[in-house]
Amino acid sequence: MQEIPHIPVLYREVVEAFAPCKEGIVIDCTMGYGGHTSLLLENNPSLVLIGIDQDPTAIAFSSKRLESYGNRVAIRRGRFSEVASDLITEKGEKICGILADIGVSSLQLDQRERGFSYESDTLDMRMNPDALLSASEVVNEYSQSALETILREYGEVSNARKVAETIVQRRPFASAKELSNAIFHLMPKGKKIHPSTLVMQAIRIEVNDELGELTRLLDAIETSTIKSLRVAIITFHSLEDRIVKNRFTKWGKNCICPDDAMRCTCGNKNAIGKVITKKPLSAQDDELRANSRSRSAKLRIFEIRRD
Repeated sequence: MQEIPHIPVLYREVVEAFAPCKEGIVIDCTMGYGGHTSLLLENNPSLVLIGIDQDPTAIAFSSKRLESYGNRVAIRRGRFSEVASDLITEKGEKICGILADIGVSSLQLDQRERGFSYESDTLDMRMNPDALLSASEVVNEYSQSALETILREYGEVSNARKVAETIVQRRPFASAKELSNAIFHLMPKGKKIHPSTLVMQAIRIEVNDELGELTRLLDAIETSTIKSLRVAIITFHSLEDRIVKNRFTKWGKNCICPDDAMRCTCGNKNAIGKVITKKPLSAQDDELRANSRSRSAKLRIFEIRRD
């Protein structure tokens, strides 16, 4: 664990989630710096891991870190929804598991030049440095109404209108630190997180289309023909968790008739598997003490079993 530049959250739970995968391919949709990937490789010598990331810095590090595993690991660069969809088509039944850790890595947060932190001297937040849209365009060019929508929907900011108005009045901003200082007085105090965190989260989600990426990944899994598959998704806030929970619930339903239907006419055989985690798994006490960023992590697991 000391060799990993950031601690992968829910590491024990992830290993346990894929314990039933005795052989085959596990796709790590958000490989990052290889934390979960290396643990899965170490704990199951019969697995092959394909890691996906769009950050060239993470890919360069993980390529070096994982090279000792030889042909048991492959790395693809790109948006995980697109690459995973291609892999599902390409590898088919060879795939036994899909993991996605939705959110920014601790190392990205700590690299101030990436602009993810409220203390950053830049205003970027792109997970893919080659992407066209950055936080600077969102903050300095979006309309007030668009900013208000993003803050309310993606950050669940209670006074989104006032915050958006303040941003428009005081822009342009050159750094995340400057933005944070401008809105600090508007944010609720007394919580465990920095007052500006939810605003930064909302902007980051917009820049990287994180909810769209998650939805498209789930779409690709749902429309696949893979008969046996473990799906494990780690989320860090309620919007992501709600998307995963609702989709897993849908996948586990046999009857999809309207609630007011007098009788079942759908055949009552629409479930493609079962929910493994009725409630999401969260970090244990020792992990919380060692890694404060794990406190908001939630893991949901679904097992696909198609006839």
